[in-house]
Amino acid sequence: MAFSLTGQPAFIEFSRANFFFFPLQYLSNTKMSDQSRSNLLLFFDRPTEPCFMQKGDDAIFQLPDNFYPDKYKTVSSTLANRFGENAQRSIPVRNIALPDLSLPMELPYNDQFSLFVPKHRKMAGKLIDIFMGMRDVDDLQSICSYCQMRLNPYMFNYCLSVAILHREDTKGLNIPTFAETFPDKFMDPKVFRRAREVSTIVPVGNRLPLVIPQNYTAADSDPEQRVAYFREDIGINLHHWHWHLVYPFDAADRAIVNKDRRGELFYYMHQQIIARYSAERLCNNLGRPKRYNDFRSPIEEGYFPKLDSQVASRAWPPRFAGSTIRDIDRPIDQIRSDVSQLEIWRDRFLQAIETMSVTLPNGRQMPLDEETGIDVLGNLMESSIISRNRGYYGDLHNMGHVFISYSHDPDHRNLEQFGVMGDSATAMRDPIFYRWHAYIDDIFQLYKNKLPPYPAERLDFPGIRVSSIGIEGSSGANLLNTQWEQSTVELGRGLDFTPRGSVLARFTHLQHDEFNYVIDVNNSSGSDMMGTVRIFMAPILDEGGNQLSFDEQRRLMIELDKFTEALPAGTRTIRRRSLDSSVTIPYERTFRNQNTRPGDPGSAQSAEFDFCGCGWPHHMLIPKGTDRGYPIVVFCMISNWNEDRVIQDLVGSCNDAASYCGIRDRKYPDRRSMGYPFDRPTPASSITDFMTPNMAVQQCTIRFTNATRQRGQQG
Repeated sequence: MAFSLTGQPAFIEFSRANFFFFPLQYLSNTKMSDQSRSNLLLFFDRPTEPCFMQKGDDAIFQLPDNFYPDKYKTVSSTLANRFGENAQRSIPVRNIALPDLSLPMELPYNDQFSLFVPKHRKMAGKLIDIFMGMRDVDDLQSICSYCQMRLNPYMFNYCLSVAILHREDTKGLNIPTFAETFPDKFMDPKVFRRAREVSTIVPVGNRLPLVIPQNYTAADSDPEQRVAYFREDIGINLHHWHWHLVYPFDAADRAIVNKDRRGELFYYMHQQIIARYSAERLCNNLGRPKRYNDFRSPIEEGYFPKLDSQVASRAWPPRFAGSTIRDIDRPIDQIRSDVSQLEIWRDRFLQAIETMSVTLPNGRQMPLDEETGIDVLGNLMESSIISRNRGYYGDLHNMGHVFISYSHDPDHRNLEQFGVMGDSATAMRDPIFYRWHAYIDDIFQLYKNKLPPYPAERLDFPGIRVSSIGIEGSSGANLLNTQWEQSTVELGRGLDFTPRGSVLARFTHLQHDEFNYVIDVNNSSGSDMMGTVRIFMAPILDEGGNQLSFDEQRRLMIELDKFTEALPAGTRTIRRRSLDSSVTIPYERTFRNQNTRPGDPGSAQSAEFDFCGCGWPHHMLIPKGTDRGYPIVVFCMISNWNEDRVIQDLVGSCNDAASYCGIRDRKYPDRRSMGYPFDRPTPASSITDFMTPNMAVQQCTIRFTNATRQRGQQG
């Protein structure tokens, strides 16, 4: 039995599985110690070292003899004694009857793993089902002990993370970030040679942070390198990885996949990434992303990732400038697909939008209405088990990633694995990611453009007038300051087969000075009201220095914050800190500083902390700007909370990054369409013509200072 997000049992069938399933009540009544639950986290420590070696600071797993892989069985007792001598804690592993692991074991241990590859998704879905089906934490620990030494480490880590996030008896465990467990996916491989040198020679406590070079993937002569700090930002890539962790593709328990407005979230999260990246490009004298809409044309940009896979023991393959995607025939990945298939799926999407209906498996037509149409399309686009017709509309988004990621070796003749576009943890590093998703967004916008414009009565909030919106910060009114900042990330957990202890790496990222929004509002209704404050930002000028049309500008609107505010009768000033953004999570959550963890392990507070690992990194809230000052417009709208609200109990739920990630185990906390009020076309020719009395705008400036500060220093 699997355990759904709603607390209801969801049955899962396992072929040839030789273990028993117990009712949910049995599980909830079983008292597991915090230590037993926390032992699961040791499987994330040094992920390619066998679990009978020391994990964490002091523990080893005491395995049954039959759990050892064949290569170790003849010396199992010797190994147990050898690694147990220095361990302060021995964890006995229950000997259970093992489920059928034949499908997950088809992925070689030293290969790459991709959620975009259909076969890999199928294998991961099976493993998630097995982990979810374990009757208690001890059985889950047992199956993990067996799997950790046999299954692909990337797949094992992903599936265990999904299970811990969704099992009722493991929610609240502090899953390490992928950057801690597999730092090789995020930084220059030269760092790891130096890290191994330092960990071998320098005692713990005397180790200085290693410096990760900035912009190490290409020369400054490559125009795309101007925005490498954005594409290769560790926090941004962690966000993309964590979003797909919270919103997986496949599992026998549909509740794990079928979360509220999942398809719309897929659309909106990626739409916002494209808007944010477009602003970054404009700040660096680059044009907005060119749509990758001709699958037969060469891809102008090349990308050389400068990453090594520690598991696969090989470098990530590059994509040369001028590469084209070609028909894929890779029996090893069970992929045989022609480029024409992408075009067929694309045309079926376009037909669905043209007719405003999708074809169901039984041949009937389901209308795409204003309320749920974007959610249906989103679930079709990111093909998952909740797609309305997976067989007909196919796998356009995911297979686009796959075709691009195999463009260097589509028929496996060179025995190469996929490039960075094939992995959710690395895809955002590649310029083609943004070109592909800009086109995906264009398809969604075709649907949005078929919807009627919002009439004034659906925009206005009678009695509420927003007289002004402004920015206040250390540099003065309506001025945002950005600069570089150096921060540290822990590598020790991911350094396999090296001496133990902390190894820190120092990396450089964009940062902004914190600021406050200042909103003056008047409530003339005569009674107290509640409002939803919506704050956006957008560029003013295009790449040629010309004024953007309002239709272009609304598609570049970046959501900065959304919050509920009491509006007493009369005039008042609302102040809101940028740190409290509903879009972002702070640095400490992005990089999972467990010293800031609230509550006890397994508590409601700590469970929220883990879900909140999903969110846009706060240090990337504001675009870079320019040294002369980059002009932007900040927009504020206050809408009627009584029309926006979703009635639900939010006690004990995380909602500080709800805009991109929703709220754990709850409905999306806003009845309006994501991106409202800019998600639909409008006859207005300018933002001024668009505005109703409950809106205000302010032109601001983003000024970049090419200086670097250490984390903790104020600008």
